[in-house]
Amino acid sequence: MVQAARTPSDEELLQLARDVAANAYVPYSRFPVGAALLTRGGEVVTGCNVENASFGLTICAERTATTRMCAQADPQAPDGGTRRRIVTAAVVALKAAPCFPCGACRQVLHEFGCQFVVVEDADGSAKRYPFAQILPHSFGPEDLDVR
Repeated sequence: MVQAARTPSDEELLQLARDVAANAYVPYSRFPVGAALLTRGGEVVTGCNVENASFGLTICAERTATTRMCAQADPQAPDGGTRRRIVTAAVVALKAAPCFPCGACRQVLHEFGCQFVVVEDADGSAKRYPFAQILPHSFGPEDLDVR
């Protein structure tokens, strides 16, 4: 995780996602995607998609970034909780715009409290969506009866 000196703009988050998309491992689809997550703790975590010949084992950019966020956050640190909460997820596909998170990624982002998704619009501008708008009637931890 990289602690941002200031809160990055949506455009800066998209650029970080675009930059990391260049690292995507996409020998099958040739569809590179990058994601940049802004955590509630003010850190930015990036990830790219990594494909596999067994397509079901492919991991999307958003889930790569989320697993990196978890792996790098110290849950025992005073800010451990905020470092595992997502404010904004920016997603960029190098060959298509806009590129929204798939259903599996939406569910994972929801697990970590994502509040906004930012995508690159067809004209290249940043478009911000409240998370509830892209995942209406979602199922999350609050729906489990874990007493």
